[in-house]
Amino acid sequence: MEKGTLVEVKLHGDRRLVVIDRPEGKKHFQAIDENGNSHTIHPREINYTIKAQGENSNFTYSQIPAFLQKTEKFLDPSSLEVAWEILIEDNQPTDPAELANLLFSETSAVTSYASYCLLSNDKIYFKQKGDAYEPRSASQVSELKHQAEAAAQRAKLIEEFQQKVTAKLAGEEVSWTISDRSRLDCLERYALHGDEVSDKAAAQELLSFAKRSKNEQAAFQMLVDLGIWNEHENLNLLRSQVPIRFANEVIAAAQNCLADPIPDHIQHLRRDLTHLHVYTIDDISTTEIDDGLSIETLADGRKRIWVHIADPTRWLDPDSALDKDARKRGTSIYLPTGVIPMFPMDLATGPMSLIESKVCYALSFAVDLDEVGAVSDYEIVASLVKPNYRLTYEDVEEMLQLGVEDDLDRLADFARLRKKWRVDQGAIEIHLPDTSIKVDSPNGDRLSLDLMEDTFSRQLVAEMMILAGEIAAKFAQTNSIPIPYRYQEQPELPPLDTLMQLPSGPVREFAICRCMTKGSLGLYASRHSGLGLDAYAQVTSPIRRYSDLLAHWQIKAFLREESLPFTAEMLTAILQAIEPAIWDANQVEKQSVRYWSLEYLRRNKEVVWEALMLDWLRENEKLALVLIEDLGLKLPMRISRQIQVGDNLRIKTAEVDPRKDVIYFQEAQLSTSLLEMEMERDSSEYAAL
Repeated sequence: MEKGTLVEVKLHGDRRLVVIDRPEGKKHFQAIDENGNSHTIHPREINYTIKAQGENSNFTYSQIPAFLQKTEKFLDPSSLEVAWEILIEDNQPTDPAELANLLFSETSAVTSYASYCLLSNDKIYFKQKGDAYEPRSASQVSELKHQAEAAAQRAKLIEEFQQKVTAKLAGEEVSWTISDRSRLDCLERYALHGDEVSDKAAAQELLSFAKRSKNEQAAFQMLVDLGIWNEHENLNLLRSQVPIRFANEVIAAAQNCLADPIPDHIQHLRRDLTHLHVYTIDDISTTEIDDGLSIETLADGRKRIWVHIADPTRWLDPDSALDKDARKRGTSIYLPTGVIPMFPMDLATGPMSLIESKVCYALSFAVDLDEVGAVSDYEIVASLVKPNYRLTYEDVEEMLQLGVEDDLDRLADFARLRKKWRVDQGAIEIHLPDTSIKVDSPNGDRLSLDLMEDTFSRQLVAEMMILAGEIAAKFAQTNSIPIPYRYQEQPELPPLDTLMQLPSGPVREFAICRCMTKGSLGLYASRHSGLGLDAYAQVTSPIRRYSDLLAHWQIKAFLREESLPFTAEMLTAILQAIEPAIWDANQVEKQSVRYWSLEYLRRNKEVVWEALMLDWLRENEKLALVLIEDLGLKLPMRISRQIQVGDNLRIKTAEVDPRKDVIYFQEAQLSTSLLEMEMERDSSEYAAL
């Protein structure tokens, strides 16, 4: 190749024009680019040799910019379509020189190179075959155009998306489209699951665009900054299999249920109990009202207890869309931030609930007790009830103190009698403080943590619910109805003298709690040692627990004298199927409570808390479990000094990170002034002695 020949080569991935200067060894050349830089090239790296026809074929590197500038005038891609329309008629191939003559009526070095550039850059009209370029068929061109338009549209959307990301990160308001959210999904998956996700590269590319680190923490923070998540996003919930929203099919089924309810299959057997005074007693925040209580005065003056349980099976059939979705969920989930219901809220808080002053459908349990509190007679009926009083636990406490409701007073007497009877039957009572955590705003601004008092009103309701569970189990056993039973094996409690050596109160209660066995669910009645009952079934929360719903369907079918909807084998399969969902739900609830408990302590790092040492978790590591008495929180703490179970401590938070689930406490030191005051007090007391 002669000195001064102008060629196109690929240098570092770019197409560049260079001028051949001289041979380099046997196979290579030295070439000079437009900047005067020298490059060693091999002949196979040459894409195109520019041949001047009737012109001086010797170029210098300084002429390259001017040559490119001249070429630029001929690089109109639309001219290629004109050439294709001409050549496709006879399916004629072409080359750069012929195309230059066709398009520009000349075959100069400039026009030939321009034609080469058009052909080599083209992805639609021509395909290269050797040194020639053949026109594609009309159908191929049409398809390639469609693909190119789609690619251009995707590129436009990506560019618009990136502009939105930049604007949002700069503090501007943007509206995310469905297309935008699908692109952000990869970032969410990466923040949740890290390196396990298949589209990790797409997430990291987005992080790189935003000039952020390529890790899960950076992805989380970017989602917060973009307004997709808030800083307290429940990642444990998002990682779980818990369905957060209802599918459109389920929402439609709920709306149809409200507008056009199915027939009441047991209408002819429903007993009208609307004459009874019905009390519903719940926390003020409860919206799914699924139980109520009544007292009936019989002709002979005896008092009968009625426990009314909401009848959600009135509104759906087994295996309907609503039932299948509830089965998939297994339970409602109660989080500090709100509830994820088992049924759509319009149903759960509407016709399924026992609503004050409205005639409601129920499954009612009538119970007569003997003088010691044992069940002497009972009945289960499908019913209509009309709740008169929507009470909170605080309302009940006040009304019982004032003695303004005779029926409520009688229910309280029965609850005390039942509690004593169950204890006599071996029930194990544990009274440990519990905590209510509420988050009233999405960003967690309004976070409250309150110690729940173990009031008598709560015990009253609990006793009545346990009583209904005992009746359901008796009824199912007597009539051979397969339903889910709840049971608990007898724990191995410490000897009484060992327990009595422990300080009374939380320390002793916790020692008993640690020995308790886990409750189980199955189709065979067995003793529930914690409740002191030989058989027990949960039936009082059918709006919130799917296993309770199953029991209602079975009992109601028996009352109608119809075939039961579920055989024992079917129930076994269903319980096994819903077990993972219930486990997931319980884990999410525990993790959420733990997160917000730590967040509360983080916000109150300077507070000194009164704590009680409950027990050693790992004494050899000095790891103890302490109870923050004002909050009812039980948390681990390392204590390096000598300490006994039951000792009191004053502690404060040293380090806490709710997101990492980390908390460390330290014992608070008395201030100098407070220490002096205590010494002065001790001296005065000593002098008085």
